[in-house]
Amino acid sequence: QVQLVESGGGLVQPGGSLRLSCVASGIFFPIYTMNWYRQAPGKQRELVAAVTRDGSTNYVDSVKGRFTISRDNAKRTVYLQMNSLKPEDTAGYYCNADLSRQNYWGQGTQVTVSS
Repeated sequence: QVQLVESGGGLVQPGGSLRLSCVASGIFFPIYTMNWYRQAPGKQRELVAAVTRDGSTNYVDSVKGRFTISRDNAKRTVYLQMNSLKPEDTAGYYCNADLSRQNYWGQGTQVTVSS
């Protein structure tokens, strides 16, 4: 059984930081591309950051320079370090494991940026 379990969300003031974690089980983690998506109320889900099996990373323009995705294959964990958070970063954040036709999602963790 595949599970992706996110943690680390919460309420933070603008300019603050959070680190999201996603622990995977039931998959051979090192070969998957790991992604973080987010979805705000009334908006489509968008890909925020991705890290491939070889460690290459990619970010949506709105978070470049503020967010960092990383992975620890030994711990089967992917991280999203979020700095300089803005109110528009408020959303549910979802971990995704992708390998061709195999695609899995976590249950999400809420990030709210507000003063």
